[in-house]
Amino acid sequence: MAPKSTAEKKPQSTAGKAPASKAPASESASKTAKKSAPASTAADGEKKKKRTKSRKETYNSYIYKVLKQVHPDTGISNKAMSILNSFVNDIFERIAAEASKLASYSKKSTISSREIQTAVRLILPGELSKHAISEGTKSVTKFSSSQPSK
Repeated sequence: MAPKSTAEKKPQSTAGKAPASKAPASESASKTAKKSAPASTAADGEKKKKRTKSRKETYNSYIYKVLKQVHPDTGISNKAMSILNSFVNDIFERIAAEASKLASYSKKSTISSREIQTAVRLILPGELSKHAISEGTKSVTKFSSSQPSK
């Protein structure tokens, strides 16, 4: 029986480490090695096409920053980060879909803060929606005051 490859090993816990959104050291080292290698390494003189890794947008860095604000000495595993990222995406999609329906009911093509606020009231339960609305109102007020007046 062949020994297990390094790809089959389970990832270690990232408690107390940097955000999970950063690439592991082995991947970043291989990226720099690819960039520094000469472009034409083929024997027949053809240039090889460089492969660029497709970017995956996540909320990992934001989740990590909030965790450090709330519990500075607590870390988070990759699996927990993945679950929280899925949770944020799910809530975002639900609120956006509900806000889109609300805008279409009133024959508007733009989702405003009013539709978002109503969607949050409909989707999030009780006290959670009250907190979310107060935080959202605070953010919109802060944003509006930072904009130059027209």
